[in-house]
Amino acid sequence: MVAPSTSALLTQWNWAPSIVLGILLTGGAYIYAAGPLRRRHGWPSPTRAQIIWFALAEVVLVIALISPLDAIGDQYLFSVHMVQHLLLATLWPPLVLMALTPWMVRPIFRSGILAPFVSFLTYPAIALVLFNVDVYAWHLPGMYDATLQNENIHILEHLTFMFFGLINWWPVLSPLREQRLPSPFQILYLFLDGMFMMVLGIVFTFSPVVFYSAYSSAPRLWGLSALTDQQIGGLVMWYPGNLPYAVLLAVAFYRWFDGGDAFQEPGLASTSQSPTINSPRPEVSNQEA
Repeated sequence: MVAPSTSALLTQWNWAPSIVLGILLTGGAYIYAAGPLRRRHGWPSPTRAQIIWFALAEVVLVIALISPLDAIGDQYLFSVHMVQHLLLATLWPPLVLMALTPWMVRPIFRSGILAPFVSFLTYPAIALVLFNVDVYAWHLPGMYDATLQNENIHILEHLTFMFFGLINWWPVLSPLREQRLPSPFQILYLFLDGMFMMVLGIVFTFSPVVFYSAYSSAPRLWGLSALTDQQIGGLVMWYPGNLPYAVLLAVAFYRWFDGGDAFQEPGLASTSQSPTINSPRPEVSNQEA
């Protein structure tokens, strides 16, 4: 089988109804919440920055799931597939969390049914473990090959990346500021997150064998061997994959040594208590914004 030309690859957009509908529904839900629902209850409007963050999150979904990136990663290049995974797991979630206002998420923590479950999932140590176990599990050869052979399993993989990605970033970027870790613990949390991603990237970068049969037999694009492609994929996880963690870690470090608490509003650090990795989560404030 001959590899397609680059121009032919650029025409392979994925207009699957489920993907297009999912992106439109998330966008519509945000617009409805920020517009009619907000005005009905008199809640504060999202800031211009929050609206921009959400728009960027939607763009990330289009790039990851609709653009030719999806077809190239599924059929030809492991490295491109890793770019897609990082977009869904480590870039889309923080953009969404930075776009949300407190009143958009506070009802979840007031629900008698959902509150205990969500509070458990977003507890820092639990969130860290669940996200990284999910990422590692889907990259086991049997699991990974299954996603390429069965589209339903592939969709499930992407949804878990997005869901556990949100959980993973919650202790650092929660819209409810009282739930965010203090700066020193943010630094530790983000460092550990980055280490998990780096170790997985190192495995792919230095492995002498190709792990996934689908890429061993795939037509080779741009002269890349299957092993070289896998090594590039490992480097993608190792370096760009750690960039979001590194940026926020640097911000937390700067704010800590500058005398403030990262991502806290002025005056809030001295009056609110945030959870540490080993401490119980605080009660959610009744304040709406």
